Amino acid sequence: MSIRTKLILSFLGVIVIGAILIMIFGSRLVRGTIIDEAQKKVKHDLSSAWMVFENKLSDIKEIVSFNVERESIQDAIINRDNDILLRYLNRVRSQRGLDILTLTDNSGRVIVRTRNPEVVGDDQSQDEIVNKALIVGGDYASPQIISREELLKEGEDLADRAYMEFIPTPKAAPRPEDKEIKGMMLKAASSVMNEEGKVLGVLYGGILINRRFDIVDRVKELVYKDETYMGREIGTVTIFQHDLRISTNVRNEKGKRAIGTRVSREVNRAVLERGEAWIDRAFVVNDWYITAYEPIKNINDEIIGILYVGMLERPYIDTTNRLIFGFAVIAIVCVVLLLVILYFSTTQIINPLQKMVVATQKIAKGDLTHKLNVKSTDEIGDLAQSFDKMTEELRLANHKLIEWGKTLEKKVEERTEEIRKMQSHLIQQEKLASLGKLAAGIAHEINNPLGGILIYSHLLLEETDKGSPERDNLKKIVKETTRCKDIVRSLLQFARPRDPEMIQTDVNEILENSLSIMERQALFQNIKLQKKYSNDLPKIVADSAQLQQVFMNIILNGAEAMDGNGKFTIKTSLGGDKKNINIEFVDTGHGITEEDKKRLFEPFFTTKEVGKGTGLGLAISYSIIQKHEGTIKVKSQVGKGSTFTVIIPVKREIRHDENS
Repeated sequence: MSIRTKLILSFLGVIVIGAILIMIFGSRLVRGTIIDEAQKKVKHDLSSAWMVFENKLSDIKEIVSFNVERESIQDAIINRDNDILLRYLNRVRSQRGLDILTLTDNSGRVIVRTRNPEVVGDDQSQDEIVNKALIVGGDYASPQIISREELLKEGEDLADRAYMEFIPTPKAAPRPEDKEIKGMMLKAASSVMNEEGKVLGVLYGGILINRRFDIVDRVKELVYKDETYMGREIGTVTIFQHDLRISTNVRNEKGKRAIGTRVSREVNRAVLERGEAWIDRAFVVNDWYITAYEPIKNINDEIIGILYVGMLERPYIDTTNRLIFGFAVIAIVCVVLLLVILYFSTTQIINPLQKMVVATQKIAKGDLTHKLNVKSTDEIGDLAQSFDKMTEELRLANHKLIEWGKTLEKKVEERTEEIRKMQSHLIQQEKLASLGKLAAGIAHEINNPLGGILIYSHLLLEETDKGSPERDNLKKIVKETTRCKDIVRSLLQFARPRDPEMIQTDVNEILENSLSIMERQALFQNIKLQKKYSNDLPKIVADSAQLQQVFMNIILNGAEAMDGNGKFTIKTSLGGDKKNINIEFVDTGHGITEEDKKRLFEPFFTTKEVGKGTGLGLAISYSIIQKHEGTIKVKSQVGKGSTFTVIIPVKREIRHDENS
């Protein structure tokens, strides 16, 4: 491939990349502008939908409140003229298009039910809207979820309208149910009062939204005016009961209203779970729409559904694509023109470079002493001089690199030897510590046999005559046994924890003292320590030396569990009841199995390798904490780490034993 071709391809790559970047940013700008405007419009459309929705609710409220003010209704309630009330209220319900219109007495018992006159006497005082009208008085209106039982009281046809089996919907969140038997109603209630302001009863009415389309179609007519795109309606409106479409003009694949389908998972989480508005694109039944969703709330401010408006996304995508195609055509024309100009401009560069080819081939073979000897005062000449200088610097750098490599190798060997010596020292120290722990365990085991030997030796010595030759041997046995006894006693004093010396002490200070000792060990060099001390901890009555022994043992175990590399967190806090202080030690080590956790505090139980532990550390620590009337709790996950929590009761007074 010639240099000309390479230059042209290089510049072509830059031009094409630039054109692509311009296309990308341009398309995003165009798409963002168009989609932003569409989202602003759909947000405004949602406000219009709320206006229609709330006007419908307001109309129901006005119908109910207007009729409770009629003196004839008040007189009929007082006189118990239920037939008159039934005829009048049934006429109002039919004329005003209400699904229900029901009257209760001042205790909430139904006395007139216009839709189902035979069902009366049931208690409606627990209904959230009726209850406010009974207790507080006045007019109230709100969307409400009505149970199937209450719908059946008003009429079986209303219960049938509310019943919906779920239709499988792409991208919908899973639900355990497969049908809905409740309904959503726009409901209003108003208290009937006499001249003295006493509540005589409550009149409530409403319309069932399920399978009723006057609201959604009215919004569509006002906002979108039945506009279509490629035979499909652009604007859609839906009322959801929870995530179920109960009133909609969104069409399914068969062209029917998509009743029984459900909202997408993303919208469900945002609107129903978090109570937020959703103004974004969303998948609606079978296509993408630019949408706006807001939660519908009942009188108790609980989310019971969603009001939705949306516009088909396809018209905006097609408009964007047409604009992008126009940009692409312009970009292609510009690239062709630039290539023509580039072809002629490269000729002035190619000829001098061809003269440099022969010289550069020798340099490419490794001859760092070769010089180009190109005489030129333009940029090509500068390039040749720079190349010669670079070759010389490369030769010097290569020489320095070889020398530096030899020095580095020597330093690595020295450092390796230091580390080996340090590891040997640490291993020796660990062996000595394990030996001391083992000696303490053995001392416990041989103490009683030594006592028996000593007692029987004394008895034999007393029974032996002073002139007997065996008496000297017995004296030696007694002497050596006593010496062994003293050695065992010394080992037991080393291994057996003493009784705590209780004084007022600060837990945070003990932890700091423990860490100041432990941090100096090589095991902690690569461990990140994090301290979360509570500043409001009270001082407690405890043995600070024994607590320090416990803390240091747990810290050391955590460091060993992380193999000296990880994060170790120490946190102190006051318990919720302020009766205990909690000290948490959290490591990121290999964790403890459930089987091992059951035996963790047993003496001589250890999960460490043979020779690396005696199993007495945690047993002694647990014994010390028990003497402080506390406990140690352990949480662990294999492969993730462990948390040891030391719980010590808060005591501010030093207790003295009766015998002391």
